[in-house]
Amino acid sequence: MEIIQYTEEHRIFRAAARKFFEKEVIPNMDAWEEAGRVPKSVWRKMGDQGFLCMDVPEAYGGLGADFLYSVILTEELGRTGNTGLAAPLHSDIVVPYITSFASEELKKKYLPRCISGELITALAMTEPNTGSDLAAIRTTAVEDGNHVVLNGQKTFISNGLNCGLVILAAKDPSIENPYQAIDLYLLEEGTPGFEKGKRIKKVGWHSQDTAELFFGDCRIPQKNRLGQKGGGFMMLMEKLQQERLICSIIAVAAAERMLEMTIEYCRERTAFGRPLSKFQNTQFKIVEMSTEIRLGRTFVDKLIVDHMEGVNVVVNVSMGKYWTSEMAMRVADTCVQLHGGYGYCEEYPIARAWRDTRVLSIFAGTSEIMKGIAAKFMGL
Repeated sequence: MEIIQYTEEHRIFRAAARKFFEKEVIPNMDAWEEAGRVPKSVWRKMGDQGFLCMDVPEAYGGLGADFLYSVILTEELGRTGNTGLAAPLHSDIVVPYITSFASEELKKKYLPRCISGELITALAMTEPNTGSDLAAIRTTAVEDGNHVVLNGQKTFISNGLNCGLVILAAKDPSIENPYQAIDLYLLEEGTPGFEKGKRIKKVGWHSQDTAELFFGDCRIPQKNRLGQKGGGFMMLMEKLQQERLICSIIAVAAAERMLEMTIEYCRERTAFGRPLSKFQNTQFKIVEMSTEIRLGRTFVDKLIVDHMEGVNVVVNVSMGKYWTSEMAMRVADTCVQLHGGYGYCEEYPIARAWRDTRVLSIFAGTSEIMKGIAAKFMGL
């Protein structure tokens, strides 16, 4: 019995998403890698097809769909091998902050444009000297009448160049307790004092417009704050569960794709007069990878079901995020090895997959942070 019970509507949706990505994404991937970003027009096409922010209630223009639609879209996007079109980040990590914590006025103002793809979102937490330690952020938010003045810098921000709306984590320097000093603010592109830096050149994810963001005496209305004052840290903790689950889904989907490519290659490539797939070493490596991937798939599917049922899976999702990302890295390395010299050539998609996989154990909390969270809850 399958852990996840997909309906016929889910299967129809998967077919539609796969068809869309085969037409709009796969033929353009090389050009996007060269350009260093995905055109905003593709986001609008995603919105036109109803592929963005699917869980947003109908009252704001969404579908009110269950989380499985997000799972399906994330998996099908993962099958393409493209890492630049960060739709899961937009739909399932950033926009949920607006849906859950924004005022009614802000929801009506921004959610329809997020759904349509007119607004691409980003989450700005990481700073040059602060990664996983959110309490140590230096970007400040100083109240001035009905406004807040923002000063600081963020880095490694996905969708950093394309974003039209940013959720910014900043702290009130007048509050001593760092966990009570953090707030989240909605900040639009074009606001005076808000500037985007150059695209960060990375080892992988070349078509992802990762960038630095700068804030200099940037004034925004206090009403752009999400939730109650001082509640930013708790909001981040609440939403990180789904963020890390999405990362786990991405890792398993990437591993499945790399294995499929490698099996196909080993069946076609010959050595000493027979296909590579007929050699015992190749067979053992493929079986080992397949076993790990199935273990990861089973674990993640159970996490998905628990998450949808409202179960607190902070510990398990931390374990899942660290294990699946490192599993995907092991699979990537073995797949390159089985490809031989061709695996190190850019013309073979396994090479891109190999370098794109490496970051999975770093973003959204490193493997070390994930293990630390699990250890803490285990009372160690």
